Amino acid sequence: MTVLSATASFAQETDTTAFYENITLDTFIVRARNEGFDVPNFIRLIKEDTTFYKAFKTMRLKSYNAENYINCLNKKGESVASLTSETKQIYRGGCRTMNTLEEKVTGDFYTKKGAYNYFTAQLYASLFFTSGKVCNENNTVRGSMSRELSGLNRVEKSKIQLKLLMFNPGANIPGLPFIGNKVGIFEPDVAKMYDFSLSAEMKNGVETYKFAAIPKPEYRKKVVINRFVTWFDPNDYAIIARDYSLSYDALGYDFDVDMYVTLRQVGKDLLPSFIQYRGNWKVVTKARERVNFKAEFTY
Repeated sequence: MTVLSATASFAQETDTTAFYENITLDTFIVRARNEGFDVPNFIRLIKEDTTFYKAFKTMRLKSYNAENYINCLNKKGESVASLTSETKQIYRGGCRTMNTLEEKVTGDFYTKKGAYNYFTAQLYASLFFTSGKVCNENNTVRGSMSRELSGLNRVEKSKIQLKLLMFNPGANIPGLPFIGNKVGIFEPDVAKMYDFSLSAEMKNGVETYKFAAIPKPEYRKKVVINRFVTWFDPNDYAIIARDYSLSYDALGYDFDVDMYVTLRQVGKDLLPSFIQYRGNWKVVTKARERVNFKAEFTY
């Protein structure tokens, strides 16, 4: 399906049939709609999408090489600790293990006992590193939030909730104090605070549909998701990339996070290929952390 052309008119149109909030359509989307593109169905697929979160769960069932870079900063923006490494995850016989092929560490990245000295590093490791042998995992998404949170202590539950917030943006997060019901941008009470748009755009050298949710000016200080942009393949609606920003300030913790993720098709599976993160966290009982990380995955 071709969605772009050499010449363009910049007229826009508002669609009121796809959503309880208006969505601004650019001229290419209007043309595609007139040629049979079902805008309401596409928006429904976005609202119900679980493929982004599933892509990260599917990683645990694959063998891959990862280039990892984690940089911990002080309030002046100077590096105080870092990790640069190359790792190889091996998935065989229903179990995953990991080999560290190369690693360079600076500062107090590790404690004297070899544990991670930073909460963000712990979070990263729980996502992309494997300690020992881990077996019997699956990539089922439906109902996984409740399963992952059940039976955990407060600290471990907080880690899972923050992972869900970071890697399943736009969905309600159960049990997350103060903000769990503010991140569901497709829920009516939250959706009214956003401007939504759907346009056609070149991304990573391919034609895409770009869906964006940006807070209305009067609600910018009341929302958790400050930016939510996703690029889709117009042929099968697979996610190509997602760019999002989250921030909140509450009693006991605050955060300000920007993330950019690209996905690619590997066989029949959609998998993360690149992640870039910038975060400023203050979690109860923990010192403030300013950490950036990048990761690139080869399957």
